[in-house]
Amino acid sequence: MFAKVNSFGVRGLAGFAVTAEADISGGLPQLSIVGLPDSAVKEAADRVRSAVKNLGFAWPTSRITVNLAPADVRKTGPLYDLPVFLALLCAAGQLPAPGAHQAFIDELSLDGMLRPVQGILPMALAAAECGVTELFVPAENAAEAATADGITVYGAHTARQVTDHLRGEAQLTAADCPPFLGQTHTEGLDFSDVRGQLMARRALEIAAAGGHNVLLIGPPGTGKSMLARRMPGILPPLTRPEAVECTKIYSVAGLLPGGSGLLTQRPFRSPHHSVSAPALAGGGAQIRPGEVSLAHNGVLFLDELPEFQRDALEVLRQPLEDGVVTISRASGSATYPSRFVLIAAMNPCKCGYFGHPTRPCTCPPSAVERYRQRISGPLLDRIDLHVDVSPVAYDELSAEEPGECSAAILERVLAARAIQQSRFETTGVLCNAHLPSRALRQVCRLDDAAAATLRAAFDRLGLSARAHDRILKVSRTIADLAGSKTIGAVHVAEALQYRSLDRKYWYDR
Repeated sequence: MFAKVNSFGVRGLAGFAVTAEADISGGLPQLSIVGLPDSAVKEAADRVRSAVKNLGFAWPTSRITVNLAPADVRKTGPLYDLPVFLALLCAAGQLPAPGAHQAFIDELSLDGMLRPVQGILPMALAAAECGVTELFVPAENAAEAATADGITVYGAHTARQVTDHLRGEAQLTAADCPPFLGQTHTEGLDFSDVRGQLMARRALEIAAAGGHNVLLIGPPGTGKSMLARRMPGILPPLTRPEAVECTKIYSVAGLLPGGSGLLTQRPFRSPHHSVSAPALAGGGAQIRPGEVSLAHNGVLFLDELPEFQRDALEVLRQPLEDGVVTISRASGSATYPSRFVLIAAMNPCKCGYFGHPTRPCTCPPSAVERYRQRISGPLLDRIDLHVDVSPVAYDELSAEEPGECSAAILERVLAARAIQQSRFETTGVLCNAHLPSRALRQVCRLDDAAAATLRAAFDRLGLSARAHDRILKVSRTIADLAGSKTIGAVHVAEALQYRSLDRKYWYDR
């Protein structure tokens, strides 16, 4: 006797169809699972056997072969327990065969309870593309799966509920798709709490308006971390396509809260400086996304930048340049999106007081040099805005009047983003920072005064070609914030002042 049940797996961020085929034939009682399974899939034999008996079904006293097709793709994780369970019962004649429009993704406990699994959303989206109209998942994953369009999702707590539904004895209730409302950051972190630091606030506004990367350099206690943690509050709300991308990443990584639908806030990731290169880029025996992907469509904050391992910092080059990160292992490779706003913070030296107006630096020149050189030139070139965060004066710190709130800054950011959206409507580009080089000259046209200013600065500062292009993009964003259609000398001059600090700290001797 033979039966098959539809299921799905996930590889990287893409779901793929899997068919659980069960055949019961003569021979000594034995259950074998083939189809390139990993250890967790092979252990499904014991979980399924216990669930069958504890739910009151009869275990076939024959040889049972289960194949997970396609056989040339490795199957990982316990998500095939329920498909194997149903295929076995259908082959034994104890259950009617499910239709081709139905698919099942569940992990079984020994008593037949269904446990949540990772990566449900990518699999639900793949199921909809394959023509599946009914998807059965654990109840904790139902809201997440229901966000996929064109598919009816049934959440079940036990395998008994699924079998009763297939028999027509007790119908499961379809899960409702939770409404999506994109939100800005709502943890009470507002720019009105920041005193002084007008230049840093302006730089973060430019970064939010154009999607640019920022390096904050200054002594301890000047508010670098405070500024960075308020960045999500001035970024535009997530769109639904962006939310789907973010939710897929968090679902595969196992970081999505149970019972939740799409993420509604832009991610903010702040890994400790002891993080390893694989943890930052992604990897592992079973490839999982790292911090650069978990920050996709959000903010990646690296505090104490020179304290990070050199190899960890260098893995940032590809995502900062291409917006994706490719992880290759012996078991295969995966590509994850990693388009984020990088905010890095650092002290100008080991003790933190190099260039401080009142406190002397205690670092010898050689120590200062070693500390600065932990940040490579190619990485600095990929950071658009280098901002000097100076100590706050007492009068600013003690002022009773709060600073400008995040809502007012966000209003200007949204106006600039609307200009960019209209400009890039048919190109797929979301903001100025993502502008490809081939369109740079057309979009970032300079008037004569602006061109002369940039030419003089290019020769004087010894800028690279990459730095030149990034200055043009920042200038375009500054012009958008000002509502100007052309880039003037004042816009280029402001963009250039955010490229001088790396020369001050790294090249002045």
